[in-house]
Amino acid sequence: SSVLCAASRDSTARIWTLETTKHYEPITLSGHKSALIGIFLSSNAAQGEGDNFHGLPLLGTSNNNDVDDNRIRSCYTVSIDGALVSWECHPGKEDDTILESSLTDDNKTDDNFGDDAVGFFTGGNEGPFGSSSSSRKRSFTDLSSSSKSSQAKKLVHATWSVKARHYFHQEGATVTSTDYCEKERLLVVGFSSGLFGLYEMPSVSNIHTLSVGSDQIIRTSVLNRTGEWLAIGCPTSQQLLVWEWRSETYILKQRGHAYGMRCMAYSPDGVVVCSGGEDGKLKLWNATSGFCYVTLEQSHTAPVTAVAFANSSVVLSASLDGTVKAHDLHRYRTFKTFTTPTPTQFLSLAVDSSGEVVTAGTIDPFHIYVWNLQTGKLMDVLTGHTGPVCGLAFQSSGGTLASASWDGTVKFWDLYKGNVPTESVQHTSDVVCVAFRPDGKEICTGTIGGLLSFWDVEDARLKFEIDGRRDIAGGRKMNDRMTADNNASSRYFTSVCYSADGSCVLAGGNSKYVCIYEISQQILLKKFQVTFNRSLDGVLDELNSKNLGEGGPMDDHADSGDETTYNALTLPGAKRGDDGSRKSRVEVLTTQVAFSSTGREWATVSGEGLHVYSLDDDMIFDPIALTEAITPATIDAKLSGGEHGIALKMAIHLNESQLVQEVLEGTPYGSIPHVVRTIGPEQLERLLQFVSKSMADSPHVEFYLQWCLTLLQIHGTYMEKHRGIFMRAFRAMHKNVQSRHDELKTICDENKYTLAFVEDQARLLLSKNS
Repeated sequence: SSVLCAASRDSTARIWTLETTKHYEPITLSGHKSALIGIFLSSNAAQGEGDNFHGLPLLGTSNNNDVDDNRIRSCYTVSIDGALVSWECHPGKEDDTILESSLTDDNKTDDNFGDDAVGFFTGGNEGPFGSSSSSRKRSFTDLSSSSKSSQAKKLVHATWSVKARHYFHQEGATVTSTDYCEKERLLVVGFSSGLFGLYEMPSVSNIHTLSVGSDQIIRTSVLNRTGEWLAIGCPTSQQLLVWEWRSETYILKQRGHAYGMRCMAYSPDGVVVCSGGEDGKLKLWNATSGFCYVTLEQSHTAPVTAVAFANSSVVLSASLDGTVKAHDLHRYRTFKTFTTPTPTQFLSLAVDSSGEVVTAGTIDPFHIYVWNLQTGKLMDVLTGHTGPVCGLAFQSSGGTLASASWDGTVKFWDLYKGNVPTESVQHTSDVVCVAFRPDGKEICTGTIGGLLSFWDVEDARLKFEIDGRRDIAGGRKMNDRMTADNNASSRYFTSVCYSADGSCVLAGGNSKYVCIYEISQQILLKKFQVTFNRSLDGVLDELNSKNLGEGGPMDDHADSGDETTYNALTLPGAKRGDDGSRKSRVEVLTTQVAFSSTGREWATVSGEGLHVYSLDDDMIFDPIALTEAITPATIDAKLSGGEHGIALKMAIHLNESQLVQEVLEGTPYGSIPHVVRTIGPEQLERLLQFVSKSMADSPHVEFYLQWCLTLLQIHGTYMEKHRGIFMRAFRAMHKNVQSRHDELKTICDENKYTLAFVEDQARLLLSKNS
C-alpha cells in the first residue's frame, strides 16, 4: 500500500501517503473522546450489512477489470473506552477530473513531467531521468499512468465522513489491544478484564466472546493473514495463546515465569533445560523446540536461586524460602525436601557426579550444608566463610568441592576427610562465581572487579587472569550520567562455565553481553548481545543530547534515548509535571550461563527469558571426496542400475537435500539394510539429518521409520560411543518421529469409532453372506 495511517493518544487519527503525491493534503479523523488503540484501512467495497466480501482484492492490490478495486473505501478506528467508528471515503470530483485528463490529454505532458520530477527527487518514484531522449516521452506516460492509479492518487481531494458508531459494552473494562484481518473482514478486540471478542465487519456482529482469566490483561492480539488463527499475549502471567476460532481449540498455549527467570540448568543429555523463576516455580523446556512442556507449580514459596540435575530424571532446586527440593521428572512431583536446623536462605547449589551428595550455600550464616539424596539426612555443615556463599562446584572426578564467597576467597573441601577446607585461595575483591574445568584440574573464578582468574587445583596456584571489564562494558542505565564507553564501573561477570572440551570459557554478568574466551591464548573469541529490546534498561549506549546539561541529564524521566516514554508535561493544559505514576524498567543482565553436554549449544538467562544459542543448523556445502564424475546425472545412472549404496554416498557428497531424498525414496524397502551398511562414520551424521528433514514433509511414514530403525540397529553402538557428535542429528530425528507419531495418534483417536463401525459392518456382511 502507498498509504500510511496512525492513531494517537490525542483521540485523533491521521492519514499520510508514503510517496510524494501532488495536491494531496494529510487527513485528520476526529470522532473519539479518548485515546485511540487502533486504526485499520479497508479497500473492499461494503455495499451493505451481511454482504459476502470473500474473494475481493486485498489492500494495495490491483485488478485489470476494475481500476478502482484497490481504492481505499473505509476506515475503522477503535478507542480505549470501547468506541468503534466506521469512516467512509468519498472521492472528490476534482480528483476524477485530474485522473481522466492526465490519461487522455497529450497537452498535459509538462504537468506530468513536473509531477514525476517531484516524485523522483523526494524518493517517491525513480522517474525517467536515466532514460534516453528517444524513449523519454513513453516513459513519462507509463510512469504517470501507474502513479495516477495508485491508492495515494485516489485520495486526492477525497472527503471522509462517519458512517456508523458502535460500542463494546464491557462494564468496568477498557480496550487494551485490537487487530483486523482484511481478507476475512474480522476484528478482534482485547479488554483489560481478560475478555476478548471476535467481530465480523462491517456489521460488527459478535462471533465469539471468551475469557483467558479474570486477573489477566490482554496487551496484544493478532490475527494471522488468513484470519484462521488468533494470537493473544498477557504480560502479567507471561502467557501466549494461539486459538483457532472456527474449531474453538487451542493451537498453542505457552506460559513463562510470572516475574522473570533467575537460574537454569541443562540435563545430562542436553535435551531438557530446567529454569527457576522469581515466582518460585520450575519449568522444563525442550531445548530443540523451545517450548515449555511441564510446570512444577508447587515448588517453592520464594524465588528459586539455583537448580541442578542429579541425573536425567531428578532435578534439585534451592530457594530463598529455606528449602532444597528434589523433583521426579517421570511423575513430575517433589519427592524430597531438605531443610536446615535453623531457618536460612539458600543462594547456591551443587550435586556431585554420582548424584548422591547435595550441597547448598547460604546467605547467612555463611554455611554450606551437605545432604544425602537417598536418605534426605543432613550429613555435614561446612563452616569457614565470612560472607554469603554465592557459588558451588563439584570436581568431575573425586569428592572435591569448591565454594566461592563474597569474602573474597574460594575454598576447596574434601567431603570424605571432614569439614575443614584443604585449600583456600584469596582474591583482591568479592568472588561471585566459580566453575570447574571438565577434567577437574582447573577452576575459573570471577570477581566484582571484572577479572576471570584461572587456578590450578593441585597446588592452588594462580595460572593467569583475563581482564574482562572492557569486554563486558556496554549499555547505559537510566540513571547513569555518562555513556557506556566511559562507564566501566559495576560491570562484572556473575556466571561462568567451561565448554565441553574445556578449551573455552563462557561468561555473562550484569551487562547485555555474553563473552566467550579461548583459554590457552587468553583472547576474546566472540561476544553476543543477548537483546536489542530498547524497553530494557541498559540496552542503549548513548545519552540523549537534547536533555543534557552541564551536570548531566536535566530530567531523570526524560534522559532516555527511547522516545516512546509518555511524559505528563506534554499534556495540553496540564499544570502538574508529576501525575503520580511510577514506571520501572527491567534491567538487562544475564544471571546464569551454561553449556550443553553435547557442546553444540549454550544457553543463558536474562531479563527477557531463556536464550539458547546453537551452531548453524544449515547444511554447508562439503567438497570432500568430490570428483568430476560425481554429478546428478551419474547419481541417476547409478540409481537406475540398482547401485543404491553408491548413489546415496554420491548424493550425500553433493549435499543437495532434494537429490538425497530422491535416492532415499528410490531405494527398495528390502534393500535399506544393505544400503545403510555401506555408509561410513564420516557420512552418518549427514544421513541422519537428511532422513529427518525428508521425513518431516513426506507421506511415506513407514518407509522413513524403517530407515531410522535400520540406522539405529546397525550404527547405534558407534553413535552411543560418539554421542556428542551425533546428538544434534539424533535429536532432530527424534523430534520428527515424535511429531509424526502425535499426528497419527490424533487421527486414529478421532476416527476410532468410525473404524469400529466399518469393522462391524464388514462382519455383518460376512455373516449374511455365509
